[in-house]
Formats: sequence, structure tokens, C-alpha cells
Amino acid sequence: MSENAKWYVIHTYSGYENKVATSIQKTVENRNLQEWIHATHIPMETVVEIKDGERREVERMVFPGYVLVKMVMTDESWYIIRNVRGVTGFVGPSNGEDKKPLPLPDHEVEKLGVEKHEISVSYGVGDKVKILGGMLKDFVGTVKEVDIENGEVVINVTIMNRETPTTCDLEDVALVEE
Repeated sequence: MSENAKWYVIHTYSGYENKVATSIQKTVENRNLQEWIHATHIPMETVVEIKDGERREVERMVFPGYVLVKMVMTDESWYIIRNVRGVTGFVGPSNGEDKKPLPLPDHEVEKLGVEKHEISVSYGVGDKVKILGGMLKDFVGTVKEVDIENGEVVINVTIMNRETPTTCDLEDVALVEE
């Protein structure tokens, strides 16, 4: 059933985002609805504020007034979310009293960073790799740095007898078998 779970956006009264997320989580626990409602998420970002000459990092909401919910859309789960105090409704083109909302597309979920997908690579720093795409396709180089968090790898490639660092996506590089 969890493979049917999708991310939906719900609109809340301003300032009620944390209360709504907490209420949903408590309702799920109390009614044993873990197979229908999986998670809630409030997208946050860290920003630097300078106030009275002091520089400090502050967390703030990316989308004030909205909460993301991962759930299997059923009549019961839809009804439960709609009736949480502070929720004004689901966001989407089919937002009506009797119509079910549309889930967030996978590329939007990925862009928001709500779900992290585990990435594994078969190469590491110092390994010889071949570039599979882009302007430097078929060039062979040595891995200088692997940044899994950002999905990038830095490779030293020899161009005109000079070592040139280039950045590629992790999936655009393959280990060279020697």
C-alpha cells in the first residue's frame, strides 16, 4: 500500500503550519493510520539575517501557510486531513468539497528535497573513470572529488597535455576497468 503514497500540499492558516503537522501526526498515531498517512513535512531553509549589526543564521519556512503530507489518497484519509484544525484545504486543480486533489509530481518532490534517494557509486577518489555524456564524452580522467549530496563528481581530465578539472553528474561517469 505504501507504494501508492504520494505527496500532497495542504493549505493552512498562516502561523498554524507546525500545529497542523503535529495534529496530523497525533491523529495518525491515535487512530493507527500509519498505512494511509505516512509523513508530514514543512519545507525550511536557513538564511542569514543581519539585525542590529549582528549576523545570525535563522531557519524559516520556504512556503508559509503550506504543509506537505505523504499519504495514500482514500476517502477516509482525505476526510481526516481536511478536518484537522487549521487546514483550509488541499492545493491543486481538483480542490473541491467532493473532488480529490492531485499529488505533487515526482520532479517537484525531488526539487523540494523532501525525499532523499540513496545514491551509490562504484568509484572513488583516485579511480580512473570515463565520461559518458556532455562535451567531454568518452574522455578518461581521474576522480578528484565525489559530492554525493549534490550529485556531482570532479574529474581531472587531460586536455592538450594539461590537467583540467571538470564537474560531471554522478550518473554521467563510469569506472574504467583495467
